Amino acid sequence: MSFDSNNSRRRFLRLMGGTAVAGAAMVRGGKALAHRAELPSLRTFTHGVASGDPLQHQVIIWTRLSPVARRGVVPVFWEVSVDRAFRHVVKRGVTRTDASRDFTVKVDVSRLPAGRHFYYRFRSGRAMSPVGMTRTLPRGAVDEVKLAVFSCSNYPAGFFHAYGEAARRNDLFASIHLGDYIYEYGRGGYASEDAALLGREVDPEGEILSLDDYRKRYAQYRSDPDCQVLHAAMPMIAVWDDHEIANDTWKNGAENHNPDDGDFAARKAAAIRAYHEWLPTRVTDGRRPERIYRSFDFGNLMSLHMLDTRVIGRDEQLDYANYLGAGGFDAVAFSTDMADPTRELLGREQTAWLQQQMAGSRATWQVLGQQVLMGRMNIPAPVALQSISFSDYTALVFKAQTEPATLTDSERAILAQPSIPYNLDAWDGYAVAREVVLGMARAMDKNLVVLAGDTHNAWASDLADAAGTAVGVEFATSSVSSPGLEGYFPNEDPSLVAAGLTQLIEPLRYANTADRGYMVLTVTRAVCTAQWHYVSTVKAAEYAAFDGPALQVLPGADNRRVVSA
Repeated sequence: MSFDSNNSRRRFLRLMGGTAVAGAAMVRGGKALAHRAELPSLRTFTHGVASGDPLQHQVIIWTRLSPVARRGVVPVFWEVSVDRAFRHVVKRGVTRTDASRDFTVKVDVSRLPAGRHFYYRFRSGRAMSPVGMTRTLPRGAVDEVKLAVFSCSNYPAGFFHAYGEAARRNDLFASIHLGDYIYEYGRGGYASEDAALLGREVDPEGEILSLDDYRKRYAQYRSDPDCQVLHAAMPMIAVWDDHEIANDTWKNGAENHNPDDGDFAARKAAAIRAYHEWLPTRVTDGRRPERIYRSFDFGNLMSLHMLDTRVIGRDEQLDYANYLGAGGFDAVAFSTDMADPTRELLGREQTAWLQQQMAGSRATWQVLGQQVLMGRMNIPAPVALQSISFSDYTALVFKAQTEPATLTDSERAILAQPSIPYNLDAWDGYAVAREVVLGMARAMDKNLVVLAGDTHNAWASDLADAAGTAVGVEFATSSVSSPGLEGYFPNEDPSLVAAGLTQLIEPLRYANTADRGYMVLTVTRAVCTAQWHYVSTVKAAEYAAFDGPALQVLPGADNRRVVSA
């Protein structure tokens, strides 16, 4: 069966305001649900609705109530229907919220039929929420699944046009968010140079540290209309990256956490609590809310394993500054530390869980939804360490190829330096941990597809183990709004940077280092295809959308490499 929508999402979006149902009474047992006179009457659902973490017979539905009187417990009624007019309600109930959960509402609706569309809404007092659309996972034989993939949505950096573009499609099963759903910086921080002009300065004004800070930041992001329309149009399967806590988070700290910021464990706990309050995630163990890794089976077609490369098991990142001295870069010491078998990225518990999930799956495709690049991104050390510009290095390579006798001693020394990972925060900085994951996929003969975000750029890479055996592919999405490599190479032509990187990095098959957007993953038994979609600007309300290339991988041990669609 195909799981493209048979309903027009455009018609659905016109109902988003709830105007078609605002006057309808939500009934229980044939009688309208009564309200107590003393309850606040002026309530609103200003942050919209959302759904997420679909299973075959369950799905989370979410909203947030904005009561005038922010005291006491407030009842919220909910309904799930098979039709948008709510003539055929299949589930209904009442839940309660209060200030202890920031007046957010999450209901894990169970005992639903598999592979079906549903509509849902909430009511409190006289306030009716917008209508959302969601669905449950399919069972058995599945012909096709399409998923939108997002990463790095930075409110002050620009508009979330990519969200709106995906919401207007009518062929997507769900969205996947690979992290950096919010950013922690204060006003004037990262990528905020246009925020005042765009009317997108962050709230609160300072860097977020406390639970109240994180809640306010989520409230601001969830006020964005494109964010709201995406959440209402389809379920989301989300996982955090680092900025939901602080830049370059690892299990016991972060680059952007200083002693003056207080206790990191307390900050992390506050960030995780706010994340689960404001995202439609399922918390399976309330005593361990940091355990976010989980799997989703789309029939016998695809198993999606959402991983945490930040909080559960990551050891602290290596730093090139520790290997630079009077004699230059200490490659021996760096290689020794990189080969340390005790350095973890996923951690032992999560690695064992992943191995168990993949071993138990009979799906054609094993897809890892995770944050950072797994593909090997080694570039010449002088470029990685920014001692020479990208264009100057490529010109030097051309000179060596065409006029080698004219090279100076210093130029020869530059060309003689090794290639090193450009980003030690990615899997490149955890080489042994990467070999473990690739090794398990190879040993089980699985068709591996890795999804990544984090870098703000689009990539496609072949994945091979240290011995050069092809294991799978990686498709990485661009950012929703955060700037990419064009910000690091402001005087370079982004198209030339992308072309140069694909020449310098052997496994790299595609790069876009200039455009913001999202990626659509289309999965069938015969092929897994990634297509990138971009917007012309995030710095203005008016923009143009355009399609990037489509690349794919075929199943089977002889086909696990990126090819043209």
